[in-house]
Amino acid sequence: MSRRKQNRQQAADVSTKVPTTDSQESNNRICTGVLTTLPNSSDIKIESFSLSLYGKELVTNTTLSLNLGRRYGLIGANGCGKSTLLKALAGGELPLPKHVDVYRLDGEVEPSDLTALEAVYEEGEREQKRLEKQAEELEEAAEDGASELLETIYQRLDDLDPSSFVSKAGELLHGLGFTHESMQKKTKDLSGGWRMRVALAKALFIRPMILLLDEPTNHLDLEACVWLEDYLQKYNHILLLISHSQDFLDGVCTNIMHLAKSKLTYYTGNYSMYVKTRSEKEVNQMKEYEKQQGEIEHLKKFISSCGTYANLVKQAKSKQKIIDKMEAAGLIEKVVPDPIFTFRFKDTGKLPPPVLGFDEVGFAYSGKEKDMLYHGLNLSVDSDSRISLVGPNGAGKSTLLKLMMGQLQPTVGSINRHRHLKLGLYHQHSTDLLDMDKTPIEYMRKVFGGEIQEWRQKLAQYGISGNDQTVIIGNMSDGQRSRLVFCEIAHNHPNILLLDEPTNNLDISCIDSLAEAINAFDGGVVLVSHDFRLISQVTQNIWLCDNKQVKVWKGDIKSYKEHLRKAILKK
Repeated sequence: MSRRKQNRQQAADVSTKVPTTDSQESNNRICTGVLTTLPNSSDIKIESFSLSLYGKELVTNTTLSLNLGRRYGLIGANGCGKSTLLKALAGGELPLPKHVDVYRLDGEVEPSDLTALEAVYEEGEREQKRLEKQAEELEEAAEDGASELLETIYQRLDDLDPSSFVSKAGELLHGLGFTHESMQKKTKDLSGGWRMRVALAKALFIRPMILLLDEPTNHLDLEACVWLEDYLQKYNHILLLISHSQDFLDGVCTNIMHLAKSKLTYYTGNYSMYVKTRSEKEVNQMKEYEKQQGEIEHLKKFISSCGTYANLVKQAKSKQKIIDKMEAAGLIEKVVPDPIFTFRFKDTGKLPPPVLGFDEVGFAYSGKEKDMLYHGLNLSVDSDSRISLVGPNGAGKSTLLKLMMGQLQPTVGSINRHRHLKLGLYHQHSTDLLDMDKTPIEYMRKVFGGEIQEWRQKLAQYGISGNDQTVIIGNMSDGQRSRLVFCEIAHNHPNILLLDEPTNNLDISCIDSLAEAINAFDGGVVLVSHDFRLISQVTQNIWLCDNKQVKVWKGDIKSYKEHLRKAILKK
């Protein structure tokens, strides 16, 4: 088989495992680069790597380096191109060795008559056939270095022992929150969040040479996040991970890859080590920059003082040559801090209690008492409340927020709201409700009225500035859309914020800005999040939702995480 044919076959193998849902985007991606590692190497180095989308340069002439056994956290501002980079890798748009397979988790499994368990172990059966075919082709080709590759493939085939397919698939699904009963449900009967977990289990089952995970914790509860963190710590191939959770990046990553100013910069260690190393590097860089600028200023003053005196002209030319050499070699750049945007939820004044109260509330979607998701709830949320809801998926955290919001009515009992209460709700699908055909300025003027210049200033406070204000919302990144939703919520002047997974599409600096905005807000907050760090930053009380009840957790979020880890070990 020719090298070109093998590359086509590899791209075909990848495409069967990575359903393309971004065909329009892929047609507008331009990706170039040169593979400089040996064809049989397990490490990957692509030099002169550039990537653009819709004509916008995201990565320019940089090096993409991925080494076997390393777990990379890819970080950078919303819209810088992180997800686009993963899509280009998975789409076969970058040169990779022919034996390297790529799997990108990019969405939930298709609804079908397959059970969750069958969907996972059948992925193993497909992977087994692919590896067997690859081994057969290598044996026939008898290329130099093939024996080492064959050994790797045979090891992977041993790990994919068919006799353990069912038990291994069950173990992965159980870790991600499935019970024995829910594993037997057909995927067409599962919600989108649970089908996403099935897709994640499939990716973990086959253990590809390059595993690409884009915000894998978005649809997980805290317990599943802890399990996944522990599981990925043992991933021994190449993992490239995008996550907004500092806590998760700290627990999983061996390296950090920072995408900024169209370049990739690499740091050894987890996220906390990256912060420390980068800070030290920037302090030293500023010292060197100031020293060099001082030298240049001193030389320029000397040159200026020489005037036209014949005996000093020669010295002036000599000093100018020194400056010219510095500039030719490249001057030390001044450190420019990452852009930080600061926004605030409008203060509306505290409402006197009671503000939002539950009186013996029970709720069932069917309306039948035997199906109660909650029973006998007596809760109170006031303007000073800072509450985080935790508990397993399916316990009803989002349902509780909908009851507070009035989107659902209690089956029994009553919910009493202050007559002046105004609630602001952010949920996982808030960005889907935006008008995708309008620009941010057009959208905000449609909702609130006002002048263009007024909204330019207001949107800039939420990190939507410059050309981003006039881009069609449908072409914005998920993180930019989330900022737009927060801008809309803030200008509705709520008394209490109900936030359901608000960090899902935000970068780390945006999450810190959100935390500051929540802490500065003079109203109440009820938060559902899988981000342990955000919970620790903004909440004072933790409510545990489980077994049809809501109980106060006697401890902080760190003690709750440790509780979850111990429970996982027992299981």
